[in-house]
Amino acid sequence: MQRKHIRRVCAIGIGAALAVSFSVPALADNGTDTTALRDAVTAEGLLEHLEALQAVADANDGNRAAGTSGYEASAEYVEAQLRAAGYDPVRQYFEYQQYVESAAGLEQVSPNPIVYVDQEDFDIMEFSGSGDVTAPVTAVDVNLAGDRASTSGCEAADFATFPAGNIALMQRGTCSFRQKVDNAAAAGASGAIVFNQGNDVPGDDRFGLLFGTLNPPAEFADIPAAGTSFELGAEFATTEGLVLRILAEATLETVETFNVLADTAGRTDRTVVVGAHLDSVAEGPGINDNGSGTAAILETAIQIAELGDDPRNRIRFAFWGGEEDGLQGSSYYVSQLTKREIKDHALNLNFDMLGSTNFVRFVYDGDGNAFGTAGPNGSSRIEAVFLDYFASQGLATEPTAFDGRSDYFAFINNGIPAGGLFTGAEDPKTAEQAAVFGGTAGEALDPCYHQECDTIENVDLTVLEQMADAVAHSVWTFAETTSAVNGTARGGGNGVANQEFMGSNLLK
Repeated sequence: MQRKHIRRVCAIGIGAALAVSFSVPALADNGTDTTALRDAVTAEGLLEHLEALQAVADANDGNRAAGTSGYEASAEYVEAQLRAAGYDPVRQYFEYQQYVESAAGLEQVSPNPIVYVDQEDFDIMEFSGSGDVTAPVTAVDVNLAGDRASTSGCEAADFATFPAGNIALMQRGTCSFRQKVDNAAAAGASGAIVFNQGNDVPGDDRFGLLFGTLNPPAEFADIPAAGTSFELGAEFATTEGLVLRILAEATLETVETFNVLADTAGRTDRTVVVGAHLDSVAEGPGINDNGSGTAAILETAIQIAELGDDPRNRIRFAFWGGEEDGLQGSSYYVSQLTKREIKDHALNLNFDMLGSTNFVRFVYDGDGNAFGTAGPNGSSRIEAVFLDYFASQGLATEPTAFDGRSDYFAFINNGIPAGGLFTGAEDPKTAEQAAVFGGTAGEALDPCYHQECDTIENVDLTVLEQMADAVAHSVWTFAETTSAVNGTARGGGNGVANQEFMGSNLLK
């Protein structure tokens, strides 16, 4: 998910040690009655968890970021709640290298001296090389007309006449930002700027400020690189005699943190992983992102234990660490599974941001019908369970893509089917969405996304309770199903063919 960047990271390091009558029954749903569980998961219970997480942030420098005292206190709260309900939570420790930016700047030196504003006009890309470069700017195979289709910087031939020492100006499109920047560096560029593409793609802002990562590989690029908007990039491309200055300085810091895992009884060869990330960004308390998902799965776990009915299939509740730093915890978890254990994972349910105040009820597009990228075999069944449930409640939904923005990524990349719910982040609500879901067109779905104002006041409790009921329904449905769901026998998931993100940041 795109965000303001203060703390940045590289790839994972080495680990330290229910009465619903469906008009059309969903696949893998054997008519499971989820009434009791849904009735037990209440707004009051959810609010109690949100208040606790807000109090944690208030007492710990305003955030709950991985590797901080706020994250430790968040985990202690979750663990205490789980133990009181009868679970035996365990910590899965891991570490990773965090990209920490210490200086960032972009200036127009000539023809008109202008100092651009970090996070408003530009963003230094994750894994940008460090440097302080002032040089003329040369546009590389950009396309500002028509559909603005672009392969700018994707081939070495794009730089056949590039003046060594200049700053390369490239346009988003086709290949990864890392490929563009590496090609520019190989051609002798002293720096790189990639601007947004300027075309219309549903669910993807291709005009605004571009927040990008040059990972993978998880190492610094050879030259400083920044992202910017289509408008500013087009201005740069058409300004004669343009000279820019790019400043970037960063270091790597080791973060030691952990996931919190808790299991029910049940068949271990049909494990249902129910996940939500526990960490916030450094900029704020993260009560919608992702206290809301944490609260929903925590309350579901508590109420399953209260009801005292052991599920047929094992449920593993997973509270992931380091999501905001590039899906670190969930990726580490999957990386530690043997082939046999991967096959024993029936599915992953992912819940990230369930209470956005200008919400849309998004369901992951498991069958690929909406966005052309299906999850592994079985993901369509998960989507169908959610769609049938919301239809039975008279609640509208909209599909959202498996684009790499959340913790399902490692699961689908290893052939484990996945699905889940989301209510929106920084993207503006469209007029069509406002007509269906209410709210304000043109404003962000979550106006406090990754900001200091992501407090308990930034959560719509009504939609959170609706989404939490769907969480409870899906968890118990798959915990009780007698039909096979997972498609992992053949391995090699197909859910990432068009991956655009690595967690918060764009890859291409």
